[in-house]
Amino acid sequence: MPELPEVEALAHHLREHAVGATVFRLDVASLSVLKTATPPWTELHGQEVTGATRHGKHLDLVAGELHLVVHLARAGWLRWSDALSPTPLKPGKGPISLRVHLDAAAGPGFDLTEAGTKKGLAVWIVRDPNEVPSIARLGPDALSLDAGKLGGLFAGRTERLKTALTDQSLIAGIGNAYSDEIMHMARLSPYATTGKLPSSALEGLATAVQEVLTSAVTRSVGQDAARLKGEKRSGLRVHARTGLPCPVCGDTIREISFADKSFQYCPTCQTGGKPLADRRLSRLLK
Repeated sequence: MPELPEVEALAHHLREHAVGATVFRLDVASLSVLKTATPPWTELHGQEVTGATRHGKHLDLVAGELHLVVHLARAGWLRWSDALSPTPLKPGKGPISLRVHLDAAAGPGFDLTEAGTKKGLAVWIVRDPNEVPSIARLGPDALSLDAGKLGGLFAGRTERLKTALTDQSLIAGIGNAYSDEIMHMARLSPYATTGKLPSSALEGLATAVQEVLTSAVTRSVGQDAARLKGEKRSGLRVHARTGLPCPVCGDTIREISFADKSFQYCPTCQTGGKPLADRRLSRLLK
């Protein structure tokens, strides 16, 4: 799933390549992707693109007084082209859900695509991004947090650290992959209780959030959109590396699996050398 660094890189790409262009036409191949009906997507036609930004893991293209807001979900992506085909899309055919033509039918623009059968890609056309329910619920952006702010967010809470870091209503922008990287750098267990973290742990966690995310943004910004997913994988030290040696201590990276996702950690670096039991309500094995 694209997280804060990849979405920031896509916003940067749109700021460099789309700002100043005019929306010529939108082709909608999947009506289910559109989560709003008013204003209609045709109101974007003829509007000048004036900006592109990010709200957590949401991408926001600003055109005139309208915002084209995109959540790429688990398997969505934005694919830029300097010369799109002028042929209108056929509904329900292929992975392309929506196409944005800029300046001319055969001019530059981008496709919103989604792989797989489990669909989650979502698009809203709104006058205010806060009209998007999932944006209105967002907590503070991960890059805005220091140890004091983290302590305030976690005070009195009892959920596990892994759950808290990926809760967008608590902290915006961090997903499954980068939460693993952050906890590994901070040397904290995924099952640590958020409200019981001491000040030293909060300091380490805040530092890890900043270092992991800013490093990933730096690696991602300026990359071709097609290379961003590979760039994300190349920078990961524990996530999706089950069975490989930890690059810090050499211990074997372990995995906890749930119905539709998994996360990875290093026992030596994060849990005092004790593997976590692989079940939802696990405690450290005695």
